Amino acid sequence: MSDEVSEGRPRRVARVVLLDPEDRILLMHGHEPDDPADNWWFTPGGGLEGEETREEAALRELAEETGITEVELGPVLWRRSCSFPFDGRRWEQDEWYFLARTAQTVTDSRGQTELERRSVAGLRWWTSAELSAARETVYPTRLAELLRTLLAEGPPGAPVVLAPEIA
Repeated sequence: MSDEVSEGRPRRVARVVLLDPEDRILLMHGHEPDDPADNWWFTPGGGLEGEETREEAALRELAEETGITEVELGPVLWRRSCSFPFDGRRWEQDEWYFLARTAQTVTDSRGQTELERRSVAGLRWWTSAELSAARETVYPTRLAELLRTLLAEGPPGAPVVLAPEIA
């Protein structure tokens, strides 16, 4: 979760909608570092570092957060602006969600940053049905619907701009 931000601009973020051969999606279970009861599920990913591209950041973050490196990175599915409090500060982000496929389903969180180790409870593969039935908080908030559409229709011809989310 790199935190490089240009003055006055949202943090540029690459996220990964990682699907396994059974079309399950990998989500991370996050929480406030000092309040594990304040928790949610989200896709792997994070901020760009230095001059890296969004594609490079997506693959680097995925490897660091999940240990998964055998990935076929696909197109950008969705774009989202969001703003939320986390770890004592407000995060303003411009997020791009990449489709990716992998056969590597065993995860390894040893590459996580110190902040991630304090705020990520674990990783889980979800079926579309499980995600649709979930009562837990998931980001982006329409992820179950977006995943159903993706699995039924394939990737969109151009990235879909999701409604901004402000928490």
